[in-house]
Amino acid sequence: MGAGAALQAVYTALVLQAYGQYAVLLEQDLGFSKSALSAGYSLNRAESALLGPLQGWALDRFGSKNIARLGGVLGAIGLAAFSQVQSLWQFFAAFIFVSIGSSLSGFLTVTTAVVRWFERNRAKALSLSGMGFAIGGAVIPVVVWTMTTWGWRWTAGLSSIVFLAITWPLATLLEGTPADFDEVVDGSAAPAESQRSSAEGLTEIHFTAREAMRTRAFWMISLGHMSALFVVGAVLAHLALYLTSEQGYTLQGASYVAGALPAAQLVGMAVGGWLGDRINKRLIASVAMVGHSGAILLLAYATGPLMIWAFVCIHGLAWGARGPLMQALRADYFGSTSFGSIMGVSSLIDCHDGHRARTTNRWHSGRPNRELSTRIHHHLWAHLDGHDVLCVRYPTSPT
Repeated sequence: MGAGAALQAVYTALVLQAYGQYAVLLEQDLGFSKSALSAGYSLNRAESALLGPLQGWALDRFGSKNIARLGGVLGAIGLAAFSQVQSLWQFFAAFIFVSIGSSLSGFLTVTTAVVRWFERNRAKALSLSGMGFAIGGAVIPVVVWTMTTWGWRWTAGLSSIVFLAITWPLATLLEGTPADFDEVVDGSAAPAESQRSSAEGLTEIHFTAREAMRTRAFWMISLGHMSALFVVGAVLAHLALYLTSEQGYTLQGASYVAGALPAAQLVGMAVGGWLGDRINKRLIASVAMVGHSGAILLLAYATGPLMIWAFVCIHGLAWGARGPLMQALRADYFGSTSFGSIMGVSSLIDCHDGHRARTTNRWHSGRPNRELSTRIHHHLWAHLDGHDVLCVRYPTSPT
């Protein structure tokens, strides 16, 4: 779990959260348009979705360690190339390498490794490993400080070294399954039936990706997750640009807001992970989705710092509580044997709304806030429509 958290922290700090800050400086230094910069971020997420099925198969076939190391090398090459870009085509070419490397060493790889080691404490384990996202986001003010002090090119070059130096050795800790080391899942024998968690039963059946796709549960979980990513994706891509262009924040000031989001996310993960192994995961995820909706309305109508910081607290808590539980639900429903492949196929669906949110909504376009609110309302209703799809039954045996 610790290695997984560290890997996700590196990706979040150097790529995911840093992109919005890079975008502001790229617009100033190289004259890239906001639409082009938004497309660059969308490329990152679209690549993750398209790569997902192949990556999932590779994880089940070759193991998390080898895939994470390959990602570390490709990500480092991409960041080094990014530090030297002079034109838009070079920017996109570099970011293809960054995106592929980040995906191979990041979320899907870590989640697949963790799921194979835990069942009864799965929600807690995924929440703890997922805290890397929050930790990485919390250090974004440091990354921004290096950008403003030494320049974004120097920061990107240093990031390439840090990315590989951390990813390569930590990938070793993602190797194997409990059986490979004469261990058992959860580190101890299963408790008596009367002592089992009251959350939701764990499936004793392990679905293949094809079998999972034939169930209603697979599609309902994916659609519910996609709905949440509709809002999360827009915030990640455009928050810094929105705060600097619409709310009058400096780049450093916007980085403090972006850095506070993961702090709230960290609390949400701790609470969600603890509750997720004790009560119905679907109920927790549904409440979190309502929280996302309310938070995005606060941001859309923000008239001062109080509303923006209220958004930070609510959105961060909802994000932290919901995220790991969606993966725990998939593992609970379909087992761990083919989890990588199942998650890989799911990513094609999960990333669709996040991609559409980033490409169709330009929070940073300089248009009036009233029009911004209208577009956010569109997000809100689409998001709420996804709430009910989480109310889904366990799939029946594929045999």
